[in-house]
Amino acid sequence: MKQEIPEEYWKAILENNPSYDRVFYYAVKTTGIFCRPSCHSRPPNKDNVRIFHDANVAQSFQYRPCKRCRPDTIELPEEKWVNSILSWLDLNYKKAITLTTLGETFHVSPYHLQRTFKRATGISPVEYLRKIRVEKAIYYLENTNETVSRIGSAVGYANTSYFVTLFKKEKLLSPIAYRKKYKTAKGVSL
Repeated sequence: MKQEIPEEYWKAILENNPSYDRVFYYAVKTTGIFCRPSCHSRPPNKDNVRIFHDANVAQSFQYRPCKRCRPDTIELPEEKWVNSILSWLDLNYKKAITLTTLGETFHVSPYHLQRTFKRATGISPVEYLRKIRVEKAIYYLENTNETVSRIGSAVGYANTSYFVTLFKKEKLLSPIAYRKKYKTAKGVSL
């Protein structure tokens, strides 16, 4: 039996209208997926759409939540979402991290993540990651006698020359020059 879809709901789906999020969800019979009205997926065939007013009910009818709009989660405000990305980067800075990795981790496209992150912080996730790594490297340079190569590895750079290049770009000094300058300023002999 075909469900009658109110015209205003259908219009909200076609226009990806976020003001209808949490008012209703729509499921597509042919894909087995349900979405928020604001989802930017391809518009479905109206005959294949079913409306639900609760995400749990949609799931009880065996519809899977869309990976793009995440209708099964409480919507996080953009700032809160970006803060969770920042926290994740702070904890995982040693890992090999790409925009694709972040997108997969946070269940969004890398491009959406990049735009949202940059709009909220003023810098890209890659720039933020570089800043974290340089700050950690500074700590090691100031507080240990580890080699530049080991420090680079400890902060997530397997390639020492790449680490040195990025460090110079950020601090306008090589790691060795930074260590000398710091130790001289503290009166520590090298």
